[in-house]
Amino acid sequence: PLSAAANLCPGAEQKVVFITARVHPGETPSSFVCQGIIDFLVSQHPIAKVLRDHLVFKIAPMLNPDGVYLGNYRCSLMGFDLNRHWANPSPWAHPTLHGVKQLIIEMYNNPKINLEFYIDIHAHSTMMNGFMYGNIFEDEERFQRQAVFPKLLCQNAEDFSYSSTSFNRDAVKAGTGRRFLGGLLNDTSYCYTLEVSFYSYILGGPNATVPYTEEAYMKLGRNVARTFLDYYRLNSLVEKPLATTPKTR
Repeated sequence: PLSAAANLCPGAEQKVVFITARVHPGETPSSFVCQGIIDFLVSQHPIAKVLRDHLVFKIAPMLNPDGVYLGNYRCSLMGFDLNRHWANPSPWAHPTLHGVKQLIIEMYNNPKINLEFYIDIHAHSTMMNGFMYGNIFEDEERFQRQAVFPKLLCQNAEDFSYSSTSFNRDAVKAGTGRRFLGGLLNDTSYCYTLEVSFYSYILGGPNATVPYTEEAYMKLGRNVARTFLDYYRLNSLVEKPLATTPKTR
């Protein structure tokens, strides 16, 4: 029988990565990126096994199922842009947000749980590539630490652009998951919006655009998952095939 990973044993401390997607129903690419993350994490890939042993992933793949069912572009059944109501979600009017927020607060208040990452996946209607939005902090050291994950992702994913990644505190975005949770959680938690273009990504020169496909979106998701291996420096734990020839210095 399979033994439970050490990080799932009763009383063990847990590092949690919380991922949400599709809060805006029309942003279908976010679902494919999220699917790529899920498929990779539940696979038998050696990297996925190491990640499951060291991290706990909580994923809410569709925050706005009513809006998706109705074919809305941005709003829920009741006409709310849910991504502006994180500060005070109503259990009646914004039930999915309310439930996810309660879960996040429970984890935040649990001394055995370190909620280390929150990533909300969206699609962008004008920009190219994948990129991230992060928060602005007065603490310069915290601000620099926040840049590490997107820089690592840029190395792993050819379609991810660090130069398009930005950190802001635009008042219009105050009710978003990234902004609200960035203010709620402590300084060891990182909150990002992961955006991906509806259209294409650029490789090499400005004219070398590659149209996104469902598979390319899912590949970006797989690369997001892989980047946690680099972030936590778990590479040495991945089982590698035996080298056929000894390495020489």
